[in-house]
Amino acid sequence: MIRLDAINKSYRNGAEELHVLRDVSLGVQKGEFVSIMGASGSGKSTLLNILGILDQYDSGTYHLGERLVRDLSENDAAQYRNRFIGFVFQAFHLLGFKTALENVALPLYYQGLPRRQRNQIAAEYLARVGLASRANHLPSQLSGGEQQRVAVARSLVTQPEVLLADEPTGALDSRTSHELMDLFRDIHRQGLTIILVTHERTVAERTDRTVFMKDGRVAEA
Repeated sequence: MIRLDAINKSYRNGAEELHVLRDVSLGVQKGEFVSIMGASGSGKSTLLNILGILDQYDSGTYHLGERLVRDLSENDAAQYRNRFIGFVFQAFHLLGFKTALENVALPLYYQGLPRRQRNQIAAEYLARVGLASRANHLPSQLSGGEQQRVAVARSLVTQPEVLLADEPTGALDSRTSHELMDLFRDIHRQGLTIILVTHERTVAERTDRTVFMKDGRVAEA
């Protein structure tokens, strides 16, 4: 499903070059639920950004299914993301002036679906995450856990092949975090491939496999 071979990534900070990923090789099978752990600065978020085609790598190869992901234009990268990848972030990234339903429907707007169809599909996914009754609420009227569930519904609405989650429980209390992981487990059981970055061992223990990163390398997979 996902294959990384000898991925390297550096950033330049003035005259200094920071080597963030060093010969990272990793495979994720279709339907796996994988967590990525590591200290701050270990490269885990950079790795997730490359997997999500939000950032390019310097050398190596990245295959998503049979597709080689490399040197894409901004437009092609956006199309790949919209078609194949769902994202969930720690900060939710919901639009405050749009309702829960409108936030979930937004990716379908970029796919060109008519409004009625967008809203119908969005309503189905809100129901799937247990928020059918909150469809017309603004983010400010929702709890943190509810906002993250809206974000999960939005990530699923395009039926992606892979769901990428960057510290999705980081802004939630322990009970709400556990409920969110229950939701991820339910989604995973339906066959979706999930890759989740976390610093919480209790969260990683809920996944099938944990990849540990240290100093830009995969220390254990």
